[in-house]
Amino acid sequence: METKRAVKSFSALSQETRLSAFRILVQHGKQGIAAGVLSEELGIPHNTLSFHLSHLSHAGLVSSRRKGRSVIYYANLGMAQALVRFLLENCCALDKSTCKDIDILLKCCVC
Repeated sequence: METKRAVKSFSALSQETRLSAFRILVQHGKQGIAAGVLSEELGIPHNTLSFHLSHLSHAGLVSSRRKGRSVIYYANLGMAQALVRFLLENCCALDKSTCKDIDILLKCCVC
């Protein structure tokens, strides 16, 4: 992952509501959650949620699909894993003896 892409993603996550929304979407996995339900869980108006989801979507962290009259949002778990890999790619470069748990973390990052 390029640094510019990582910065864009971390920028999108650096706001409390967006981070909370992303964490909820991660919990729901590929199944996702309807925008209205997410709005209720976060306790924010639909238009405010739309604003925040737009930021997450432009950063590649969130995708959506139509299901009847609802829009279902879900986290791009591949992007989440790529961000973790970006952060940890040089982990333990100077001391490999401390890296045994990193591979486990990276494998667990995506369902």
